[in-house]
Amino acid sequence: MSSYSDRILATKASFIREILKVTQDPSVISFAGGLPNPISFPQEALKQSTVNVIDKFGDKVFQYSTTEGYLPLREQIAERYNKNQGLHLEPKNILITTGSQQALDLLAKVYLNKGDKVVVEEPGYLGAIQTFTMFEVSFLPVTLEDDGLNLEELERALQDPKMKFAYTVPNFQNPTGLTYGAEKRKKIAELFAKYNKTLIEDDPYGDLRFKGEFLPYMGAEKLESSVLLGSFSKTVTPGMRTGYLITKNDELMHHLVTAKQSSDLHTNIFCQYILADYFANNDFASHVSKIRALYKEQSETMLSAMKEYFPSDVKFTQPEGGMFIWVTLPKGKSALDLFNKCMAQKVAFVPGDPFYTNKTNVNTLRLNYTNSSKEVIVDGIKRLAQALKED
Repeated sequence: MSSYSDRILATKASFIREILKVTQDPSVISFAGGLPNPISFPQEALKQSTVNVIDKFGDKVFQYSTTEGYLPLREQIAERYNKNQGLHLEPKNILITTGSQQALDLLAKVYLNKGDKVVVEEPGYLGAIQTFTMFEVSFLPVTLEDDGLNLEELERALQDPKMKFAYTVPNFQNPTGLTYGAEKRKKIAELFAKYNKTLIEDDPYGDLRFKGEFLPYMGAEKLESSVLLGSFSKTVTPGMRTGYLITKNDELMHHLVTAKQSSDLHTNIFCQYILADYFANNDFASHVSKIRALYKEQSETMLSAMKEYFPSDVKFTQPEGGMFIWVTLPKGKSALDLFNKCMAQKVAFVPGDPFYTNKTNVNTLRLNYTNSSKEVIVDGIKRLAQALKED
């Protein structure tokens, strides 16, 4: 009999974290991690904010704080969504979390019992799959089409009495880079209203749109049990591990706060003070626009190289924002097999397997374009193309 819990024994280590260990060799070009480009970090501004908050608030920034999070930061988040998205949020609707990943863990603790079911996109974000697996649930994977979830599959899943919630990434989805279309968003919202189920919209990449029009959220104020997740990891710094959860369901928020109290009492308050000062004293919109321009250039460089060097039977998405491109190999090809060949060429990516709940040896893979220079991107795509031609 094992000394360890069933849930930990059933949960695999992060596939990407294991791959990143393999790519530590500086000669390897890695398109594997979902890493923001370090040149996008506002280091000088954050340094100044660090000094500001220590000078202004003294020992408060080093003391315990409230579970919900630093009020001025929650006010800034609410104000930004109200102005940019037309929402009507108050600080009480916002819980500061230790990254969006903690928000997923808290939602799982509040909603899930062993044997419950969760709707996920297929393919879907592996960090969410890993988190929900820990709670010994079953998955209801719904095919992700070019414009969003397959509606027939989604409605069947919503009719399952054990289905607790659906987890989605509607903007520049991880891993595919796809974005839900306006009409599909409307129909998905109608289905969730019809069946009175909880819809979770994770939006870590929403600010990173470099083409097309911003689209409204599916849930937000339309659904009673809507949950929206956000993060500063992709626009300010991932190292602070500061994200947030938004819901207007007061009962749900009460349970989430209770779950967080038992988890970590509160998210790093020093970082919250720094972020609030940063937003108060800097032009955040201008900062984000520079990141968009950078990622647009990098994505176009990768797409152009793929069109030039990849075999014609290899297909790939063309994102309007975010950090990822999804590649589909010809039927019968294994991305895992290709990964081993690519490591011989000193180039790495993430094979598609961990993004599915019930498939292996798939013919899909994820590429990240945000953490490499244009020259490195072209070199890496050439190496990958060489491995594809030899496959």
